[in-house]
Amino acid sequence: MRRSNFALRLQPSLLDELRKAAEAEGVALNQLINVAVAEKVSALRTETYFRERARRADRTETLRILARGGKGNPPMKGDELPTNGQKKPGRKAANGRDSVSKRGQKKKAATE
Repeated sequence: MRRSNFALRLQPSLLDELRKAAEAEGVALNQLINVAVAEKVSALRTETYFRERARRADRTETLRILARGGKGNPPMKGDELPTNGQKKPGRKAANGRDSVSKRGQKKKAATE
């Protein structure tokens, strides 16, 4: 991997916060900055990707596909909406974790 140096001027208060964050994460300051920059670049590329996809989209075709959604497929057990406004238990988030946080479970257990 090719490495390059870049002089980065940061406000002292921001540098202090970065150092604290790096220490809390158990990584070098340089690595934390590299990861932060990579995340930002990824977010910008994702935004560009979706804008390009939206530009090529066919609105009429999209609406046609959405209009036929669910036709011929009656609701199944488990499709019903929660009655108390909470998420269904056991659902997995996009990251593969339970959608209910451990903190939320502790609060719920404390109130029961």
